[in-house]
Amino acid sequence: MADLTKLKRRSSLGAPPPLAEASPNLDAPETAPPLESTAPPIRRMAVVQPTAAQVGAEVPRRDGRSARRSGRTLQFATRVSPEFDSRLRSIAERDRKLLVEVLEDALEAYEHSRQTQAAR
Repeated sequence: MADLTKLKRRSSLGAPPPLAEASPNLDAPETAPPLESTAPPIRRMAVVQPTAAQVGAEVPRRDGRSARRSGRTLQFATRVSPEFDSRLRSIAERDRKLLVEVLEDALEAYEHSRQTQAAR
């Protein structure tokens, strides 16, 4: 049978200090900071404009999370090309729609075109 005593973890921290050496901060009363703070005022960060090389290198991402609630709960994730992503986001921004609404419209148009082809 295997000898498991070697696997036992030994304490590497040693014995704790006596209570007399411990910090008295737990016994101290809680006090609120003074009303007038001596800290320097918070400075706002400056907006950095991208250079011409950076503009051509990557497509800026638009944040559509805060656009509005849609009531949709099922997550749908897929991988697309950067060109498709850019076109889809441009259409959604132009028409002031959510990405999912543009995809729903595209699916509707696709189904409609298939029905039209089948009817011929």
